[in-house]
Formats: sequence, structure tokens, C-alpha cells
Amino acid sequence: MSLYTAKEIMDIIPHRYPFLLIDTIEELEPGERALGKKCVSVNEPFFQGHFPGNPVMPGVLIMEALAQVGAVAILSKPEFKGHTAYFAGIDKARFRQKVVPGDVLMLETTIVKAKGPIGVGKAVATVNDKKVAEAELTFAIGQ
Repeated sequence: MSLYTAKEIMDIIPHRYPFLLIDTIEELEPGERALGKKCVSVNEPFFQGHFPGNPVMPGVLIMEALAQVGAVAILSKPEFKGHTAYFAGIDKARFRQKVVPGDVLMLETTIVKAKGPIGVGKAVATVNDKKVAEAELTFAIGQ
């Protein structure tokens, strides 16, 4: 059973369809770490153009999904309730294999540095326990 459903995630972060890219939060250590899940469906709107006849989830959307999981982790701290976590940077991004319809994308982001409203998360995406993408994501907390 999931810790948070999509509805509960929407109580924490402002993202909505079609840009809410996580289905559930499976594990959470507020302010430190979160593990989310995205069930990749052939019905995703981005597959219409990426790529017709050979659907592949865009890498930038995998990064966005990882950032959303990180946002849930950081915004779960009581002092950040009602705030927004903005993407401020991506470093050391690597893509290891394609993500396609039918894959279950596991998204883990661990906050490795935070000072005031700025922080960095180490993010790893896996499918069937195989790493498909990773990066260091910088965020800024705003209103």
C-alpha cells in the first residue's frame, strides 16, 4: 500500500495533469528522502510525438518526475507547507536506458545538502531495479 496517493501528493506540490508525473509516494522521510512511483502508460500525452511508432519517455520528464519526488520530500517539512519547490539546476545527468510504456518507474530523491531555501538532491530512477537515469538536482523554495 502506498504512503501517498496522487490526490495526497497534490496536497503537497502544485503540479496537476498533465504535468503531475508521479502516481504514488511509497516511502518518505520528510526533508530528507522520498521514493515515488510512476506507472508509464501508452496513453501519456507526450507519446503522441515522442516518438510515433516507437514511444520513449523523454529524459527531461524523467528528471522532472525525480524533481517532483524531491519536492514532496522537502515540502513535507512543516516549515515549507504551502510553498513551492522550483527547479534551479541539473548536474551530472545520465540516462542509462529507455523508459517505455508498461514500465514502472521508481523515483528516489535524497536531499544531500540544504541551506536556507536552496538545496541539492541526489536523484535515481530505476525500472526493475536497473538504473535508467540519475542526476544531482538543485532546488529553491519559494512562495
